[in-house]
Amino acid sequence: MTMTSGSKYMTPRFRPTAAASGPTVAAGLARAWVDLAAARGVGRRALLERSQLDLEALEDQDYRIPLTKLVTLIRAAKELCNDPALALHFGETVDCAEYSVASMISRACATVAEALAQRNRYGRLMADVECDHPDRLLLERSQRSDRSDRSQGSVWLIDTRRNPNEIPELTEALFARVASASHQQREKPFLQAAHFTHPEPAYRAEYDRIFQVPLVFGSHRNALLMDAAWLQEGVALAPSYVFGILSAHAEALLESLDGSKTVRGRVESLLMPILHTGDASVETIAGKLGLSRQTLFRRLRAEGVTFERVLDELRHTLALHYLRGRKVSVNETAYLVGFSDPAAFSRAFKRWTGSRPHWLRQKPGADESTAMPAKPPST
Repeated sequence: MTMTSGSKYMTPRFRPTAAASGPTVAAGLARAWVDLAAARGVGRRALLERSQLDLEALEDQDYRIPLTKLVTLIRAAKELCNDPALALHFGETVDCAEYSVASMISRACATVAEALAQRNRYGRLMADVECDHPDRLLLERSQRSDRSDRSQGSVWLIDTRRNPNEIPELTEALFARVASASHQQREKPFLQAAHFTHPEPAYRAEYDRIFQVPLVFGSHRNALLMDAAWLQEGVALAPSYVFGILSAHAEALLESLDGSKTVRGRVESLLMPILHTGDASVETIAGKLGLSRQTLFRRLRAEGVTFERVLDELRHTLALHYLRGRKVSVNETAYLVGFSDPAAFSRAFKRWTGSRPHWLRQKPGADESTAMPAKPPST
């Protein structure tokens, strides 16, 4: 579990907590854009205010934020940097391994082909965007023998992201990264041609400088034509044992990301910031989700839980977090998890753990493993 630092009441992020139903991205990706703009002289505060983000939220690179906020951030950065081609320059210069576990895993793969396979598995951790195929990056053997296909062994690397022209900056950053790596690896670059679905931009000259191959705009797909030998190119920029460590972390993050898409996950993300208000009712949460009370009950029941159980287990988990941290008192913990009466909180805690909250607060090494099993609420 990760927590937000810098606050007395650190909120645990058991699941990605960016509310809601739309695509999300890792906070580390947003942080990379902020760092790039800052390196070009743009004030971080001004940029974050424009995008309605705060720097503290970006300190945990695995935290989730809505894709819409990243887009606002990118376009504010382009404006403040006075650089319409900033997404190309992001792909050309930013090492995403500094900001994303998915990129770090790719660094520990033996070949490009293996790195692409891992990128398809864990890429959602960086940007969980909608795609027209289970794999965002597809490989397709080239059947062409025209001037742009200089090799008899070529493959198309196709980005299957849905509605790519709504956010062409994501295509620019990804393809510029591949192109730059291709040109750095050997005298004869692997990249042979590049196709883009968006129209030719006013800064076409930057495309020519970065890609250095025939370009097609307004294509039916976003794709790069690569020498097939590229797939066997060695990577292994990190020790192989790192792969196992990072993969275990990434698998846990994937589970959290998938959990946030369940009705239960969405209910928890909406409950967490309002528990202390005493208004954590099913009517409130149903309203925030745009559902009727009965519809919310029915959807939770389909996942094998009730609203009361979700609320009770969330309070249990948060109470353990606050008391283990020993940064707040028992009475403050009761308030934070939604109990107006400390005695009622103490009774609930005894039901959860078999112990009184003061016992856990006073025992630095105490945890649930030393207490009685929690009793789930009746459903």
